[in-house]
Amino acid sequence: MDIPFRTHTTTQDRPALLRCSRTWDSGVTGIADARDAVASLLSRVRPAPDRRSVQDAQLVVSELVTNAIKHAPGPCALRLEVPPDASLVRITVTDTSAEQPRQRPPDPRRVGGHGLHLVTMLSSGLEVTPLSHGKRVTATVPLTGEQAG
Repeated sequence: MDIPFRTHTTTQDRPALLRCSRTWDSGVTGIADARDAVASLLSRVRPAPDRRSVQDAQLVVSELVTNAIKHAPGPCALRLEVPPDASLVRITVTDTSAEQPRQRPPDPRRVGGHGLHLVTMLSSGLEVTPLSHGKRVTATVPLTGEQAG
């Protein structure tokens, strides 16, 4: 299910909070859709974030959605939020697995298993919230063009 982009305001004098939500029953197209959702939402931010910030946010969303699809049975959901000051994008992925994400030790010879390391390197904050039906993982990616790491 695709929920269209929405703009929320609390007063006429304040800039709007930008939000986007997506849900998937399966992961076949979820990762590409998630990356596209990030690009579409950030294209509406003024002043526009630099290219590096957009790419960082797309990589983070790719890794979080990939982990949800790979490790959790059932549907997953994505929520993107950019606050009025446009300093960051908050990426939230909800899935049906109660298992907490674990960062594996670095191993350059291993194929895969590097996603959470990338997420923590590019994010200024990572929060995992247990839910009765799974978990919610939220990463905060700065839109300043500076690497968070």
